Order: sequence, then structure tokens, then C-alpha cells
Amino acid sequence: MAGVLEGLRVLEMGTFITGPAAAMLLGDMGADVVKIERPKTGDPFRAFKGGLYSPHFQTYNRNKRSLTLDTRQARDLELLDALAADADVFIQNFRPGVAEELNVGCARLQGINPALVYCGISGFGHHGPDADRPAYDTVAQAASGWLRLLINPKNPRVVGPAIADAVTGFYAALSILGALHERQGSGRGRRVDVSMLEAMCHFNLDDFTHYFSAGEIMGPYTRPSVSQSYVFECSDGGWIALHMSSPEKFWEGLAAAIERPDLFEDPRFADRQARIRHQEDLIGLMAPIFRTRTRSEWCERLKDQGAPYSPIYDSSEALKDPQAEHLRIQVEAEHPTMGRFRTVRFPSSFDDQPLDKVSPPPTLGEHDAEIRAKAGRIWRQAKAAAG
Repeated sequence: MAGVLEGLRVLEMGTFITGPAAAMLLGDMGADVVKIERPKTGDPFRAFKGGLYSPHFQTYNRNKRSLTLDTRQARDLELLDALAADADVFIQNFRPGVAEELNVGCARLQGINPALVYCGISGFGHHGPDADRPAYDTVAQAASGWLRLLINPKNPRVVGPAIADAVTGFYAALSILGALHERQGSGRGRRVDVSMLEAMCHFNLDDFTHYFSAGEIMGPYTRPSVSQSYVFECSDGGWIALHMSSPEKFWEGLAAAIERPDLFEDPRFADRQARIRHQEDLIGLMAPIFRTRTRSEWCERLKDQGAPYSPIYDSSEALKDPQAEHLRIQVEAEHPTMGRFRTVRFPSSFDDQPLDKVSPPPTLGEHDAEIRAKAGRIWRQAKAAAG
């Protein structure tokens, strides 16, 4: 099916993750995204594993076209202006002030196109005492209070993927769509500012709400204890996750699956609050039980009893699960020079139709000729109309 944002024209001057992620989401929904890159080197993410087509770059740059420009050069800036005059959205994630140095600041581009929705993504905001501080994913996670919730106090080290970068990209895309909705009535664009600090503070809302309402400072095991979440190793070395929550029927199903119908006769496990207080005891009881069967055996037993579970997959397993295959989460396409490209499709469906068409990430400057030709025509027409 055609994307729900078909016809939307987006210019992205993004590097690494936040800006490219926001533009990718719009591209996934059908927008025409032109990624503007530096000549010869492009987005620095391109070269993270040598060459100019690293997995890092591929992750956030599908469904785009690549144009190389140096906007400090008069002829390239004229081309950029032609594109901006015809665009709906402009996205950049430079440090505050850099966009102006490159002649792509909000005031200048909206002077060319007042209907342009201009999105600037930063680490700490575009004003304030820390506006000029460099920020990457881990810095934003730490500053927002999020990272503390992931660190094992007994082995403190950073774990997991780039959460703050991706989350900020999501918030930027959402905010852009809000500004576009408003523009339908006003006819004018907006400047949308999103910082990694603000995005992650909002993403960490549960932590702050507990502090505001109850004076509680959450730790890495607070939510897993309240939600009654568990991870256990099975006899074949596989791992399985449980999220029991509060319904008693789930606990009854788990008790049947592990063949411990007497579990609730123990006062430590008799009700939800008791299980929360004694989660360590429950782990001690169940861990050796789960080591008596394979992961697949436990999956069958838990599924039969209606308990909330999942095998803990790695990336080579997750998309081969029958449900993932049924939902056609993995999609692929062929790049004319880079070959087969596989990825994960946009998660939403519209009228029961998933957005499962994908174009591979572009090589650097892949679309220079076609975009320059079109922009030249637009610019000439605009000059002719102006007399």
C-alpha cells in the first residue's frame, strides 16, 4: 500500500542517529526523504566499520535518497534553497549554532519557505547553561535518570542499545507530525526543538511520577519486583522470561506449569504483596526448577497454562518465531550495487495492511543527478515567476 505520508517532502541534514531516525520514521510512512550529506565522507555513521555503508548507517537510513552538498559553497546553497522552497520538513541534529554556520538555520530557511516545519534536535536544548555541552546516548540516559535504572549495582557498566538516540528520534517525528497537523489550519510552519535530555526525561516518566507522588526513588529492581518479572536459565542453556503482573490466574498457571500447586500455601507467596516482598525467595525456588527442562519444553508448558512468557531470543532467532513470521516483521529489498538489504518494517498497519515496502539505504550521493535536475527546474520556475 502507499504510505500514509506519501507526498510529504522532507530534507534531512542529520548525522549518527537522532536526526536520521526521525527522518527514517517519516520515510517509513511514505514521505520522500532527501538526506543531504557532506561530499566524499557523508554521514560519519557510514564509515563506522570501514567503507561508507556500515550496519550502523543502514539501521537509520532506509527509505531515503542521498544528495551530497556543501552549503558553504554558493552553487550548492542555491540548490539547497530550491529544495527548501519546495519542502514540507527540514531536520537537523547539529550542535546549537552549527546550522547557522552552514547557512541552514531556521530563520533563513523559513524566510524562503514560511510553511516549512523546521526540526532542530540537540543534546541539552538550544539555550541554557549546558546548551553547548556535547551529548551522546549514554550522556542523555545518565542526565535524565534513566541509566541508573539499568545498571546492576554489583557490576556497574553501561548495557544495552542506544536508547536515548532512538527515543529522541521518535519524539522528533511525533512533534513534526503535530506541527504539520497545525499547519493545515494556519498555513505556517513551526520551529520544533527536541533535546535528548527532554526526550529521555519524558520517557522516564514512571520514575519521576513515583518520586513526585510518593517520594520514592526507583532503582534497577523496583519495577521488576512490582511487575513480578523474572528471567530463568533452562537445561539447554536457553533463557526464558516471565512477566506475571497481578492477575492470580497467571500465577495459578505458572504454579501448574512448574508442578507446584502448593506454592500459595507458603505465606511468602500467598498474595501479590507477599510475592513482591519475597521476590528473591521466589527466584531461589524457581531457578533450579527451570534448569530441569529445555527452553522449548518450558514454552509449551507455560503456553498451555496461559502464563505470560517468552523465550529470550537473540537477533538470529526473534524474527524466525512463528508469530513474527506471520506478522511479516522482516522485510527485504535489493540495492543495485550493495545487494540484499534486510530490515524490520514499520510496526503499524493501516486498515490491516502493513507498510512492508522498503528501499535500501542509499550509497553516498546516489541520487545527486536526479535531485539536482529537479531542484534546478524548481529554482528556474521560481525565478521566472518572480519576474
